[in-house]
Amino acid sequence: MRNRLFALALALAPVVIPATAVAKPAAPVETLHIDKARIDAALKQMVDSGRAAGTSALIWQDGREVYFGTAGMADRNAKRPMRRDTIVQIFSMTKPVTGVALMQLWERGKFHLDDPLAKYLPEYASMRVYAGKNADGTPRYVPAERPILVRDILRHTAGFAYGAGPTPVHDAYVAADPLALTVPLSEASRRLAGVPLLFQPGTQWEYSMAVDVQAGLVEKLSGERFADYVRGHIFEPLKMTETAWRQPDARLPRFAAMNVMKDGKLVQQSDAEARMLNFQDHALTPGGFGLASTLDDYQRFAQMLLNKGELDGVRILKPSTVRLMATDQLDPSITERAWLPGKGAMGFGFDFAVRKAQPQTPQENRGAVGEFFWDGLPSTLFWVDPANRLTAVFFVQSIPFDGTLHRDFRAAVYGPDYKGPPGD
Repeated sequence: MRNRLFALALALAPVVIPATAVAKPAAPVETLHIDKARIDAALKQMVDSGRAAGTSALIWQDGREVYFGTAGMADRNAKRPMRRDTIVQIFSMTKPVTGVALMQLWERGKFHLDDPLAKYLPEYASMRVYAGKNADGTPRYVPAERPILVRDILRHTAGFAYGAGPTPVHDAYVAADPLALTVPLSEASRRLAGVPLLFQPGTQWEYSMAVDVQAGLVEKLSGERFADYVRGHIFEPLKMTETAWRQPDARLPRFAAMNVMKDGKLVQQSDAEARMLNFQDHALTPGGFGLASTLDDYQRFAQMLLNKGELDGVRILKPSTVRLMATDQLDPSITERAWLPGKGAMGFGFDFAVRKAQPQTPQENRGAVGEFFWDGLPSTLFWVDPANRLTAVFFVQSIPFDGTLHRDFRAAVYGPDYKGPPGD
């Protein structure tokens, strides 16, 4: 089950306006009002339809809570309902936390975005790239045309694989098992560096193990264990007291069970399977997954981002750094973007998807241009919407990832026809 879960984030001068100039009226902007009854109904329908055993959501707007609600069970076997203090595994919603940690070190001048990764992690100095198969069917590899840059691991353009797949590179990744829980981040990185790249660095977008490499880079540059750095520089300053890779046993009764869809029905997993990431002493503290959190804790992380890097007088990042992370970093020439377009008119910043245009079809997820977000394997989700001064956190524990839950939740938050402000 463990392996399935793993297989299965500038002073302006005064301007004189000629008297003849006429200012253009501002484009009308839809006013967003949170409809609690509509969101309640959406959460309940997710449970009633069998897509989720339990759901919960927390929304803040204009600096105050505007919605909290739950539906269904955190643990159906124990008849324990979803609550505000329920702890869930957030999987890839770990990734933005790792990105914030690395960008703190960037602010301190520890690296440049366009430094070769091998400057700090020398195992990546001589990478090979998969170039198809020879006439005899054997894989063909060529040298990388340029180094992997730190920028590449922040935007998923390094060329790394991430689990099983159709190419010999994927086979090599599985054989190397870089995310084995028995190895530390340094060994995970060495194992990954021995796997050829799927494409030339910087030429495609492919979701990958890059954020775990980010975590290893945090350790190398800070001189601290990754989990210790994150706790001391992010969680403790933000008072995220219940977010961790390894949760204490006393919190076990508040954990939500994991549910896996089998033959059209959600099957609750055993405690050992569902909670093993948080209750065993593993050597690996991954940057790409593994955190468990509560709605209120992760909402504080989201609020910090909405507030341009600050919360309750504590600064985590500079405003310009948050803006950089939340700006599309993909060159127009990067047209191969795997499944990213399935999330809508999206670019990708540093560990966040970034909305670049209004929803184009009725089926597309609702949201506002300029929002940035990420989600997790068990269908968890959060986003930051600067246009509406809003943050939302949505929790559920349903595997495989079910995008219909996000579509329905967003439609309930924004309204089914919302388009928001126009893009550039």
